[in-house]
Amino acid sequence: MKTNKILLISALSLATTLFVACDNDDDLFKVVETVPAYTVSAPQIQDASTTYVSLSATFKGRSDARYTKAGYCYTIESLPTIYDNAVEGTVTGNVVTATITGLELNKIYTFRAFVVEYAGDVIYSEPIEVVTGEGALSESLARYKAPQYNDYYIDFAGWDQRAAWNLANVHDPTVMLADDGYYYMYQTDAGYGNPHDGHGHFFGRRSKDLVNWEYLGATMSSLPEWIAAKCNEIRATQGLDPITLGEADCGYWAPVARNLGNGTYRMYYSVVLPGAIEPGSKNGKEAWGERGFIGMMETTDPASNNWIDKGYVICSSTDHANNYWCSGDWANAYYRYNAIDPSYIVTPEGEHWLIYGSWHSGIAAVQVDAATGMPVKELGSPVGNSLADIADYGTCIYTRKKNNRWQASEGPEIVYRDGYYYLFLAYDALDVPYNTRVVRSTSVTGPYVGIDGTDVTNVGGDAFPIVTHPYKFQGDQGWVGISHCAVFDDGNDNWYYASQGRMPAGAYGNEFANAIMLGHVRSILWTPDGWPVVLPERYGAVPQAKISADDLVGAWEHIDLNYNYGVQDESVAMTLGAGTVSDGKWKGSEWSFDPETNILTIGSQQLMVARECDWEAQPRTHTIVYAGINGRTTFWGKKVVK
Repeated sequence: MKTNKILLISALSLATTLFVACDNDDDLFKVVETVPAYTVSAPQIQDASTTYVSLSATFKGRSDARYTKAGYCYTIESLPTIYDNAVEGTVTGNVVTATITGLELNKIYTFRAFVVEYAGDVIYSEPIEVVTGEGALSESLARYKAPQYNDYYIDFAGWDQRAAWNLANVHDPTVMLADDGYYYMYQTDAGYGNPHDGHGHFFGRRSKDLVNWEYLGATMSSLPEWIAAKCNEIRATQGLDPITLGEADCGYWAPVARNLGNGTYRMYYSVVLPGAIEPGSKNGKEAWGERGFIGMMETTDPASNNWIDKGYVICSSTDHANNYWCSGDWANAYYRYNAIDPSYIVTPEGEHWLIYGSWHSGIAAVQVDAATGMPVKELGSPVGNSLADIADYGTCIYTRKKNNRWQASEGPEIVYRDGYYYLFLAYDALDVPYNTRVVRSTSVTGPYVGIDGTDVTNVGGDAFPIVTHPYKFQGDQGWVGISHCAVFDDGNDNWYYASQGRMPAGAYGNEFANAIMLGHVRSILWTPDGWPVVLPERYGAVPQAKISADDLVGAWEHIDLNYNYGVQDESVAMTLGAGTVSDGKWKGSEWSFDPETNILTIGSQQLMVARECDWEAQPRTHTIVYAGINGRTTFWGKKVVK
């Protein structure tokens, strides 16, 4: 290692502990020495880069000593303990080894080895400091180890194999960064073969590096009692008989989790009830489905996975009173706002807003109380005769089709950055066509406007730009169903996009491959005019070694992400010659690269450039990718690895 500076610094001594006793006869003091159960050597670095370090240490114990585990703890700002960042190591003989990943650049890390005695005492080594830096990035890139887990996970899809899932069986994820340094992900109850059935709801996992994820299990053990009670309370006002709900009858969909920054973590979730409002048919018409409910849970310790349910927040509302019979009249749906797919934001001014909605009429925003998480206004009955009757159920902030209640859009996610609220939306059917769009506004309630100037709040219309779309690089089956996203950052303006991704039916000879749901995490870059672009390759913790113009010369694969319903946009070959595009997209155009901003300009088109993992390469390795926008078209590209 050429540039990582390794320093040994003083620490709490592990020398013999002294106990002082008093002799009552002659008031003489006697010193009694005790020997610690273990001594632990200072960590030694076996391998290192700017993103990981491999350590080893030796520990020795008394003949009667026993231990439960050994490993390493580390911090940036203080002397670490096992209650900070701790990694259990592998013990061979009396040597403990471990690799700690996900280190930040230009930071001073303090590491200590530890051994936990059987009796519960923790014994630490002397610490060492490791200084990460930019200078080692090229070395780190040469040593880069791409993620190895299998995307085609059917051999370990079952509940009994959940410890090996990593990002397998992920659907409609939400991600938050907690105070303990972990990213926590929660999701809809869905997976290949429905492995979650019977094991609770709204399952969680966590990660330090966004690549390796630990499965945590359910955050909700059973269907909350308040849901059936609230449903039947509403049904009674409509003159309808009560219904009985079973645990397996409901759908548990699309939570959103947020760190409130005050020691409290809040999760809104949606539960969808089965069946029709009234069974049977009437005059050849069918009844609309039972309403959806949004509830809320809180915790002060996401690592415990112990969440306390706070109950009812909001439900699906209608301005059609009891006229819930339809005859395929989708454009005039019974529900005005469908209470599923919550998102949640705290504005810079400290206002808390719940954003929700799906298909029916569009997306609504409701202000909630910061302390309780419940709507600021008294909602009243969700069954009204006019929009005025249900006005408190939300302000419409997005509609794809004005005055049409069959939107084919859902899954809102909202974030704030540099003066704009960004509203991400899931479009179309979730199996193959699913794609993601984004619009923005200077106000949380809109109007939201697309990159093409379309006011999707007051006028309505398709949202642009396209963020993700079914796609396919050469020699690979590609991905479809990429949407219903989580958007989050690390607190240092590094932003990420997480979603499900599905394989196309028939992949690997499996006619049910479209039911494979894999969690995708991607980096987000921001164009000079403030629009987010998601990178074409999934996040793989590739060291961001400086890129030069010479690095870009060579063969590329380029994709025009255009809206093609249910069709994968496929890559085509492109070649960057010395200053000129010699083949493929933009052939004959001159190009230049700014290594300070990482912007590649081809003709007049700007493209944001970064290093990322090439997931299609055999074996996987690092490459260079780009993403950019031109009106309603998004551009993706990756350099071909030879």
